[in-house]
Amino acid sequence: MNNLQNPKPNEFIYQISSWEGKGYERAIEVHPNLWLSISDIEQHHDYFGKITEYDHPVQFQVLLSGKNLDEYGGQVGEGYTLISGSGVQRAMFLRSPKGRVMDVNIEMPTDLLRTFFPDEDGQILPQLKFLTKGNDWQTLLYPQTTTAIQGVAQQIVNCPYKGITKRMYLQGKIQELMALQLAPILAEQDGLQPFPRLKAQTIVCIHHAKEILLSRLDNPPSLMELAQMVGVSSRTLRYGFKEVFGTTVFGYLTEQRMEQAEQLLRSGKLSIAEVANLIGYSQPGNFAAVFKRKFGITPSECLSGKKNIFGA
Repeated sequence: MNNLQNPKPNEFIYQISSWEGKGYERAIEVHPNLWLSISDIEQHHDYFGKITEYDHPVQFQVLLSGKNLDEYGGQVGEGYTLISGSGVQRAMFLRSPKGRVMDVNIEMPTDLLRTFFPDEDGQILPQLKFLTKGNDWQTLLYPQTTTAIQGVAQQIVNCPYKGITKRMYLQGKIQELMALQLAPILAEQDGLQPFPRLKAQTIVCIHHAKEILLSRLDNPPSLMELAQMVGVSSRTLRYGFKEVFGTTVFGYLTEQRMEQAEQLLRSGKLSIAEVANLIGYSQPGNFAAVFKRKFGITPSECLSGKKNIFGA
């Protein structure tokens, strides 16, 4: 049985008590559209769930106890944290072993990154643009947990203040936690060297990766999976693909999906929902947004035979 309590404005507590587990989740809006949630749940059984494809906000997560695993090899907890960028969330299965799961979770729209981490012109820092993917696949990163990260997350859980002081304290701690999680990623960016000239065998692997993507438009592998399938590192695949084809792996994937979708729609044999599902979009709304961005017309306009505004 789940009970929702609203003890204060912009703060909610969900009491959880069922055969699956017992505990609570507390959600607090510490800044307009910036939500902090703290959960502490004793799971009586292994948890299995599925996330459907949807538009995902920017997310930072730290587990103080327990762990979450996804089907693509991602792990949060027991040594790893999560940074999830905005963009399209890939559908995936999740598993969490039984036992105590305690986490600190932060979610916000992309615009708030510009508010918290602006450049000299008030725009989002260029180093953080990888977290803003719009209608493309979101970025998922799993930075290692540090003592400092664990300490700040625990301070958030044990916030000693109330009222406006509490919100001010939590806003500061959230920014500190985000900075600590981002630190190693930004340091790696600063230290990146120009990508070396690709070897002939590597180019062969890159072309193989392209063929795999073309054959699996409806259910593409993750970047890590694709790299393993063709026998190169994910970094080599990422930079090599851009060098060989002039676009990112998922930029190419989206391009090919949309080209196929246009052909299917203009054939007039399938509905918009059927076309979206056929090329791997479980949510027609996400498909429609990407399609219009690519062709300048909606899928329904394409289905009716309207020419796109770019002249194709």
